[in-house]
Amino acid sequence: MTAAPALDTSSTRLPLWVPFVTQHNFPVDSYTAVRAHGVHVDFEDGQRRLCAKSGLWNTNLGYGNPRIAGAIARELEAASYLPLFRTANRKAIEAANALLSLPAHSFERVVFSTSGGAANDAGMKLARQYFLLDGQPERKIIVGLVGSYHGLTYGSQALSGDHLAQTIYGVDRRNIRHIRFDDGGAELALLMRREGHRVAAVIVEPVLGSGADVVPASFVRSLLTFREEHGFLAIADEVATGFGRVNSWFVSDEWPTAPDIIVTSKAMTNGTSACAALLIGQRVTRKFDSTESVFVHGETQAGTPATCAAILSTIEEMKRLDHGGLTAVVSAGLDRLIVRLMGIPGVSTTTGRGCMRGIKLETAQGEPLSADGVLAVVRHIHQAGAIVQPGPGRIQLLPALVFTEENFEELHAAITAGLSAAHRDGIFA
Repeated sequence: MTAAPALDTSSTRLPLWVPFVTQHNFPVDSYTAVRAHGVHVDFEDGQRRLCAKSGLWNTNLGYGNPRIAGAIARELEAASYLPLFRTANRKAIEAANALLSLPAHSFERVVFSTSGGAANDAGMKLARQYFLLDGQPERKIIVGLVGSYHGLTYGSQALSGDHLAQTIYGVDRRNIRHIRFDDGGAELALLMRREGHRVAAVIVEPVLGSGADVVPASFVRSLLTFREEHGFLAIADEVATGFGRVNSWFVSDEWPTAPDIIVTSKAMTNGTSACAALLIGQRVTRKFDSTESVFVHGETQAGTPATCAAILSTIEEMKRLDHGGLTAVVSAGLDRLIVRLMGIPGVSTTTGRGCMRGIKLETAQGEPLSADGVLAVVRHIHQAGAIVQPGPGRIQLLPALVFTEENFEELHAAITAGLSAAHRDGIFA
């Protein structure tokens, strides 16, 4: 294999604007990846680091899966690009059929998108248009959860309940509401009493992407009961939780009745393509069909043949490898790892389920570690040889479903070394 050419790091001025960090003194060598294979990433500084967040929790089967890569390559030769604007392509139809076969509940049609954020925008648009077609134009309110993350496009950033500089960017939140999910449904009930007749949709991450907090089953039951009473759409944002990250194909498979829409992305192509999809229930599709209405949404790269080949091959590969068994094994490995970490000073409690976990960190005074403190811990773990995700007052672990016991030992060593270095730097003081 030919080595990648070395970067010129003599200047701190990079041509690339790196997201989520200031551009001053960016540590180029240790944060510039040059290749990735399996569950490891090689960096410009010569270190190979264990990836414990599956890219951005999307490479559930590890980097460089040859079956998925081969399927994409073949389709790029057969049809390098075909759009979905007023037309279709055979691979998109095949991928839509395959996606509709996965959930435990019944869905009728697929809308392709290119990211979780764009797909959530599309879901909000669908909900508002649905009620306009139903003669209820006053139903414009979209409800999200406090602490949720739905993306950074204009609409999804407004919907996100996490603090993401919404005020700075002037995103429009006039028709957005946020409610807690950990209060026994009190805020949900209050909102329904006040504005239930104006709510178009409630959008729920079954496990929050930012923090891995689990939405209780009791909250979901209350939500579905209020849907029957008030008639809004229930949308499951399974961008992060879908495709084996938590349990089966989707966490909403556990819901007593189906959501009206599932939003999925990330692991759907094992991280190989800019891809997302909305699985639409009969209630919505029949309204559009009966009124012969057009849904005004489309994206240039949505549902291309190569992307849909990636979806199909990812589904085939997950079935071949028995993804349910893989999820159970890696979830048990995370259980054991977390138990070992609990005795370390600064480690508090844990959140999440399946292969989506958070480990809360606290100062010597018992206070949640600050955002800057968490980022410092993540950097120390990075230098110790593992890549983990920062979260609110915690680190997050989202390993690929192909993690082995050896990988967990490697991860334990890197986290403990990183925490020790953080203590020496006074980060937990």
